[in-house]
Amino acid sequence: MNQAAIPDPHADPQVPANNPVQAGDKDAPLKEDIRLLGRLLGDVLRNQEGEAVFDVVENIRQTAVRFRREDDPQAAAELSTLLKKLTREESNSVVRAFSYFSHLANIAEDQHHVRRRRAHQLAGSKPQPSSVAYALARLQEAGVERGQIEEFLREALISPVLTAHPTEVQRKSILDAEHDIARLLAERDLPLTPKERAHNQMLLQARVATLWQTRMLRYEKLTVADEIENALSYYRTTFLRELPALYDDIEDELQASLDGAVYLQMGSWIGGDRDGNPNVNAGTMQRALVRHATTIFDFYLDEVHALGAELSTSTLLVPASAALDALAAASPDTSPHRSDEPYRRALIGIYARLASTARALGATNPLRKEVGHADAYASAAEFQAELQVLVDSLNAHHGAILVKPRLSGLLRAASLFGFHLASLDMRQSSDVHERVLAELFAAASVEADYAKLDEAAKVKLLLAEIAQPRLLYTPYAAYSDETNSELQILRAAREIRQRYGARAIRNYIISHTETVSDLLEVLLLQKETGLLRPREQACEVMVIPLFETIPDLQRAGEIMAEWMAIPVVKALIEQQGRLQEVMLGYSDSNKDGGFLTSNWELYQAELKLVEVFAGAGVKLRLFHGRGGTVGRGGGPSYDAILAQPPGTVNGQIRLTEQGEIISSKFSNPEIGRRNLELLVAATLEAGLMPHGEDPAQVARLAGYEQVMTELSERAYKAYRNLVYETPGFTDYFFAATPIAEIAELNLGSRPASRKSTRRIEDLRAIPWGFSWGQCRLLLPGWYGFGAAVSGWLGEGDRDERLALLQEMSRQWPFFATLLSNMDMVLAKTDLPIARRYAELVPDAELRERIFKRIAAEYAETLRCLEQVTGHAERLAANPLLARSIQNRFAYLDPLNHLQVELIQRHRALSQDPAQIDVRVHRGIHLSINGVAAGLRNTG
Repeated sequence: MNQAAIPDPHADPQVPANNPVQAGDKDAPLKEDIRLLGRLLGDVLRNQEGEAVFDVVENIRQTAVRFRREDDPQAAAELSTLLKKLTREESNSVVRAFSYFSHLANIAEDQHHVRRRRAHQLAGSKPQPSSVAYALARLQEAGVERGQIEEFLREALISPVLTAHPTEVQRKSILDAEHDIARLLAERDLPLTPKERAHNQMLLQARVATLWQTRMLRYEKLTVADEIENALSYYRTTFLRELPALYDDIEDELQASLDGAVYLQMGSWIGGDRDGNPNVNAGTMQRALVRHATTIFDFYLDEVHALGAELSTSTLLVPASAALDALAAASPDTSPHRSDEPYRRALIGIYARLASTARALGATNPLRKEVGHADAYASAAEFQAELQVLVDSLNAHHGAILVKPRLSGLLRAASLFGFHLASLDMRQSSDVHERVLAELFAAASVEADYAKLDEAAKVKLLLAEIAQPRLLYTPYAAYSDETNSELQILRAAREIRQRYGARAIRNYIISHTETVSDLLEVLLLQKETGLLRPREQACEVMVIPLFETIPDLQRAGEIMAEWMAIPVVKALIEQQGRLQEVMLGYSDSNKDGGFLTSNWELYQAELKLVEVFAGAGVKLRLFHGRGGTVGRGGGPSYDAILAQPPGTVNGQIRLTEQGEIISSKFSNPEIGRRNLELLVAATLEAGLMPHGEDPAQVARLAGYEQVMTELSERAYKAYRNLVYETPGFTDYFFAATPIAEIAELNLGSRPASRKSTRRIEDLRAIPWGFSWGQCRLLLPGWYGFGAAVSGWLGEGDRDERLALLQEMSRQWPFFATLLSNMDMVLAKTDLPIARRYAELVPDAELRERIFKRIAAEYAETLRCLEQVTGHAERLAANPLLARSIQNRFAYLDPLNHLQVELIQRHRALSQDPAQIDVRVHRGIHLSINGVAAGLRNTG
């Protein structure tokens, strides 16, 4: 079987003529849906705001389209005149109209993705395979045995980790309304009678009207509790059902049971990530676990109740196992009407035990009262064991067909989610740990000024204290609020693990890891709170470094080699199953060194870590701190995993899912399942596909890597020169982007800057990237590439060097993925619109000087990318995405033009606080929401 014979699930299929998605224009249903939703929104706009406002919106849209198609100065002047004439009330109505159209178009696009996926499944005489089936076929062709694959999955951990960040713009009320619209839109693909179709359209119009009458913005700052609830909505929508179903699909593909292997698990930072967020503490961690438990217990109770209605099997007709009879006998249900229905009685008992457990763990009272009292479960394993009794009895007595519809999914969910739902990580900056320990050392008269010690002295002191049986902390001393809070958080972590299980909290991430002492400090803090017991060689929570900046990435291998050589650490790693996790930060390394250098330094750090870990005999698990934007490590996860260096994906991988990306990936259940499936498929391929050791191939790769090193050095200089060395650049950035307005928007619980300064070094990487996206420059996703490539080509035989870059783009997944992601960013970059934002810079000389440099580098980057790829058009290799982006411009461009106009008004009025108009302020924030929705993964 050759590779070409394996149907690629990522390719667009030939759609048979009898398919509901007709052959011909594959996007026709999408266009029809967008027209329908646009018409319904227009009707709502006329009804709510009047014909005059509708006409203004349509006039602006048509003029913006002309501005884009023709880059016509006259169209620009007309657009500027139109926008300046808008009253403040009209401005907000127009912004809301285009913003909601962005949201509605996204819904239509997501539905079209689902529709196209179904077309894949129906295409041709042979159904198209799933991504996992495709990966399995490729592995089989490469000679990988199924037994190897099964063993790989039994030992694997693939974990998407949901995080909350300052770019999350969606309110839950908006998300709920949009879920309803998506459901109603999906119904229209079904055969409907004219009456049913009319009713469906009426409901759609009602939900669009609800959207229009729902406040899009938060008027209060988002709290950590709000962020926890927002994330939990995706569990109810997608994860609770789609994750167990995906496991079943994978076992079907393997034609084997994996004996309860839990290789794909959910993680979370929300409520445990304290780095730079003073609102996260022991209380938010405890609240997060209570809400996690409430969510999973509500699900379990509903499923058990439904099973009780479904499993009406009578022992008068079919026997049951002795274990099931015993379970039924222990139930509080004594009704004579169910004396011959042991499954129902057993489920009533399970329900009662779940209800008692939920109350014991602080979850809310169940909506349905249990029949009688039953003891709480001591662990989730007890709950699973009782469900297994039902499964075994059914399988043994002609009831196997009854297991599949609901019971098998519930049992799988119990193994995946336990009583904790998702593992909550803790994260804090190394600077905070140093301050806390400095205070503890001084109060205990051990070391008067710990912070002033050199690295060797710190390591010596920390190791000595870890070995000491006594504690530094004493209840009789007074400590600062910071120290008390940090210690209380670790005590809370220990209590949470005892209550909800060991998987509830198992990782502690150290931001800004620069030395081995940064890691040892957290070990000592764990000892102070009972999480580390050196004499037992037991550490309950893994200590994980986060390497973020370019210098930190360059030292990562050296630090980890020193860390794993420490005897006490070696013993703890042995207890962890000879496994150690390392986290790599994409956002900060990009802000520090630019797109190309960040990607290359991450790649090199991974190679060095593989070498170091192999030498130590320790398995490496990498945690990728990827953002949504390409400038923050974003882009398709499937391609990103396949582009990892050999040996880095060995069945152990975690990656963050951040901010608005969570919504785009997981708000639709089918799309969510598809994204989860892609993670598994990519991990299988990257982890098991044989990597040839052919000397010629090794030499060729070494040559590629040398080229990348040279390109990276040039790109780094170009990026640093612009961002950190150009006089006035900071002033340009703060004037030519809506960063100041973003900082005022109630997006997330975390501040936009680590310190109250205008220094770019202190600005968080996330709002940095978000701001460049809003003004349509998306500079962190491409700047420096043109200077690097053109400079490198000019220092040798140009034709020969260009041929080498073209070969790299074809043969090296890392370079191909880098170019593909940059291509996507450039497709969304718009220099004419960015020029309008540059007009916000009051200093004309500064404006022209810096924008001219950016525009020149943009042109050079486009030229170099075209030379390397051979494509003059953006996204030539991904026409579906190209069409999607093109379709968005008609409603995205007016939002950008409006945003510029409103920022001009706001900044002019803000000179006199008495003149500030809340309506203008609100309009800017509405436009930020709309642009983020329109850009999606570059918002």
